[in-house]
Amino acid sequence: MRRLALSLSILPLLAACGTPQEQCINRNTRDLRTVEKLVSEVQGNLDRGYAYEEYIVTVPVWKECVVPSRDPAVANTTRPCLEDEVETRTRPVAIDLNAERAKLESLYTKRDQLSREAQSVIAQCKAQYPES
Repeated sequence: MRRLALSLSILPLLAACGTPQEQCINRNTRDLRTVEKLVSEVQGNLDRGYAYEEYIVTVPVWKECVVPSRDPAVANTTRPCLEDEVETRTRPVAIDLNAERAKLESLYTKRDQLSREAQSVIAQCKAQYPES
């Protein structure tokens, strides 16, 4: 999960590094990429027969804590102590397969619409920012 969060936090930085044409295309096709990701997720749910749900738990972890010294001439010491860390976990959940199929059909329709719209936007970006 942490790798995924790190990867997702880097994506905007990488997108900013693209050529002006790539930035224009990325900026104007964001919704299409989102819908494609959702299509993939819903198709995976249907293939498995269930979905995954993320939930957050707090887990106590032993760490070294600094104990400040009352005497400025004496160095601080450390001792073990419990600190809470937050973890994101996943678990399988039941889904209504008929509702998922309907959702998938709706997403296919939206994806087709956005794909048609993206063709003209991509052409505009290529005309506005030609690459040599």
